[in-house]
Amino acid sequence: MNAGIIAAGLGERLRAQGITTPKPLLEIGGRPLIARTIDALRAAGATRVACIVNAETNAVRDYLRDTPWPIRVEVVQRTTASSAESFLTLRPLLADAPFLLTTVDTVCDPRALAALVARAHALGPDVSVLGVTTTVDDEKPLWAELDADGRIRSLDDPTRARHVTAGVYFLQPLVYSLANVGAERAFPAFRKVLGALLDRGHPLYGFDVGASIDVDRPEDIAAAERLLGVTAS
Repeated sequence: MNAGIIAAGLGERLRAQGITTPKPLLEIGGRPLIARTIDALRAAGATRVACIVNAETNAVRDYLRDTPWPIRVEVVQRTTASSAESFLTLRPLLADAPFLLTTVDTVCDPRALAALVARAHALGPDVSVLGVTTTVDDEKPLWAELDADGRIRSLDDPTRARHVTAGVYFLQPLVYSLANVGAERAFPAFRKVLGALLDRGHPLYGFDVGASIDVDRPEDIAAAERLLGVTAS
C-alpha cells in the first residue's frame, strides 16, 4: 500500500514562539515527528511513502534521504501555497492505487491507522474513509457529520456534527479525477477537495481514531507526548 505525508508547511505559529526547528523534525519523545509518522504508516501496512517537504530548508529532505528506512521513502521538495497544492503535487506518486494520506503534524494512537485501513477494506473498493475525532484541537476544524453507519453526510457544519477530521485519510485514487483538481486555485485547501468529493456523491465515511493532537504550538509537543505515553529524552 502507498502512503503520502504532507509536510510542506512552514510552521509559522511555532516560529512565532521561538521554535526554529522545522516542524517535521520536532521531537516527540525523542523521535522526530516525520519519523513517527513513517513508523505509523508502516505499521498500518504501507510499503512505500511519498513525502512532500518545503524548500525553505534542506534539513528535512536531507534527514529523509540520509536515514535508512525499512520501507521505500520518496521525497518531493517544493514550497506550496496550500495543503491542496501539496496534495496535487503528490499525485504522480499516489494516483495508481488506494493510499493512506496524513499530515506530518497529526499525532494519534498509531494503532488507529491500521484500524482505519481495515475499516476501509471492509466497506469496499470504491469508498474513502476519513479519520475523525471528537477532540477539537484545531483553530479551524473541519466538522464532519456522520450518520448511524458512519457515512459522512455533511462537512464544515458545526451545528450538525460532533466529529472533526483528524488529518488522516484512506483515499481511493479516483479522488484526483473525481474532484477535478486540475487547478490549485480552485481548491485553496485540502478540505475543499473533500467537500467537492462529497458534493459529487463519492462515498466518504468517517472512522473515529480517538484522541488526536495537531502539533502547531509549543504546548502541543507535551500534549502529544502525553497522548502517546512517551517522554522527552
